[in-house]
Amino acid sequence: MAYGRKEFYLLQEIITDCVIGLDDLEEFKRYRECMNTRILSASNLGIKRFFALDSRAYEKGVLNVKTKELLGLVASTVLRCNDCITYHVIRCVQEGVSNEELFEALDIALVVGGSITIPHLRRAVDILDQCRKMQREGKPVKL
Repeated sequence: MAYGRKEFYLLQEIITDCVIGLDDLEEFKRYRECMNTRILSASNLGIKRFFALDSRAYEKGVLNVKTKELLGLVASTVLRCNDCITYHVIRCVQEGVSNEELFEALDIALVVGGSITIPHLRRAVDILDQCRKMQREGKPVKL
């Protein structure tokens, strides 16, 4: 479908209005960091072991880190975990995943998870757009 100038600007306005703000990404990072510190400060051995296992699972192995983050994004989308989706989109951007690669991974998530994952695809694309905006502005994309 071809859009005229009027439709293009209207669509651009809608997209601009629906993205979460950079402050929300900053809040996500701050909250995640604060709560992880709080959880780990409880000194529960099982929780500490799981956190370590989770971190090690995404280290380079036979699969590279980029592929593992895309797998994490697909699993998080199918499981419908917005915090996880946000985390993995940020990590994908940090690992140099292209928009095309990310959308292909989200296609797999949609096929596996079904239409119930569509709101979570929206979240992933919203976070991706915010990360790309930060990159265009020369800001680091970090957790």
